[in-house]
Amino acid sequence: MTPDELSALIDSVLHGAVADGTINLSESDLPTVKVERPRNRDHGDWATNIAMQLAKKAGTNPRELGTILAERLESQEGIDEATVAGPGFVNIRLAAGAAGELARTILNAGREYGRSNAAPGAVNLEFVSANPTGPIHLGGVRWAAVGDSLARLLEAAGATVTREYYFNDHGAQIDRFSESLLARARGEEAPENGYGGAYISDIANRVLAECKEAGEPDPLTLPTEEAQEVFRARGVELMFGEIKAALANFGVEFDVYFHEDTLHESGAVDRSIAVLRERGHVYEKDGATWIETTSFGDDKDRVVIKSDGEAAYFAGDIAYYLDKRERGADHVIIMLGADHHGYIGRMYAMARAFGDTAGDRQNLEILIGQMVNLVKDGEPVRMSKRAGTIITLEDLVDAVGVDAARYSLVRSSVDTTLELDLDLLASHTNENPVYYVQYAHARTRSVARNAADHGVTRDGFNPAALDHPADSSLLGVLAQYPEVVAQGAELREPHRVARYLEELAAAYHTWYGQTRVTPRADEEVTDGHVARLWLNDATTQVLANGLDLVGVSAPEKM
Repeated sequence: MTPDELSALIDSVLHGAVADGTINLSESDLPTVKVERPRNRDHGDWATNIAMQLAKKAGTNPRELGTILAERLESQEGIDEATVAGPGFVNIRLAAGAAGELARTILNAGREYGRSNAAPGAVNLEFVSANPTGPIHLGGVRWAAVGDSLARLLEAAGATVTREYYFNDHGAQIDRFSESLLARARGEEAPENGYGGAYISDIANRVLAECKEAGEPDPLTLPTEEAQEVFRARGVELMFGEIKAALANFGVEFDVYFHEDTLHESGAVDRSIAVLRERGHVYEKDGATWIETTSFGDDKDRVVIKSDGEAAYFAGDIAYYLDKRERGADHVIIMLGADHHGYIGRMYAMARAFGDTAGDRQNLEILIGQMVNLVKDGEPVRMSKRAGTIITLEDLVDAVGVDAARYSLVRSSVDTTLELDLDLLASHTNENPVYYVQYAHARTRSVARNAADHGVTRDGFNPAALDHPADSSLLGVLAQYPEVVAQGAELREPHRVARYLEELAAAYHTWYGQTRVTPRADEEVTDGHVARLWLNDATTQVLANGLDLVGVSAPEKM
């Protein structure tokens, strides 16, 4: 019996008690029944606080109402025991057969177990969006892992997700990048506020080589302005190619790479301002054009066209948001680093100026992530050999591998600063969280292979044979997976899946030590062996499903 099936059963019992007048309520008073695992497993498999929710309306106390429910639940098929505890919790223990049916449910559902249609709609999820002026640094790497996992979670909850990368190829930072490339090609120091690191030399040399292969003039023989334009066009393309390749190697692919330049070239900036002007939120002052964002919660109004006629950076943000909505996004999620915290107010105000909701997970939502620090041999890792001043995506993957890097970045809430111990993540011990979970999956596959060698198959499944306390504990954890997925999607917290997987791995390792799937040498294959093979394989499926949501492989052997 799944948690949803148990909730439906309790709901049916409640409606029956209302219908026959035992409980003095109308059916419209009855909320959705929810069950959860009790903290103390001695109290049962599941618990509900529905009696505490309804007692006041019913004109009784929670324990009396809970007793009515418990007595009626105990007469239901699949319920072994129902008792009232504390102020009115109803604790429920399932019959072994009813609990064990979950293994069949999981294996019949396969990859679909845990997926739902709880959050349908079109979501545009923008993440990473690092400027094409250098390799992706650790903050961007965190968003790559978390953003891709969030996209998978939202899809598992029924959403249609567009993964989008905002390609910032417009503005002063691109000027500084091309100037740095040209300076390095000439053997000069980078200009003030320019970019350093070995990657600048790499890109500069590749630009020169490409020009030579294409039969184009050597950029170093051209006037500075023309040479800089060559390095701009080719250098940005080369740098972004490296970024895309690094992300692909990290298991992160995007549906859309959106170029900022197109907003200005297509007239989208002017059109978005015109839309806001029609809505009465644009005015002129001191020769500039302003958006009246203070009317929508911002701390000050914002310039969109400066007095020199140039578009302000915020103008691109306005045009880009409107473009996303007009492309069909019901919901826009933007993932930004901690240095963008002051950005939230103006963006939410802008969305409201368009008539949208913002900050409440309707039309626009901005997620802020904190920094990542690396430690090796107990000391901070401060510098990349290639980038010079930052640790890059490639540095992290080279140090610990894709799986350990992704898992470690996803398993903590993004609103906390993260410290990664490279020695731990590279180790093959149970202290390494990703190894611990992957090893559990590999162990389930080993058990299945061993069972096959001993003639244990899944023919003749008797769920009632799952009668060991460890069976019950493992089934209880497996039953929680759909709720973890739904909550992770709703709260935008992929780390819930990773932490759940660690709980499941612990329950499985305990179960493995206390039960047997294969018979001993002097034993015949029993219903218990068969049923536990089902439970073993159900665990395989849930571990694989969960690891897929965090973008980590589920190995057959380790």
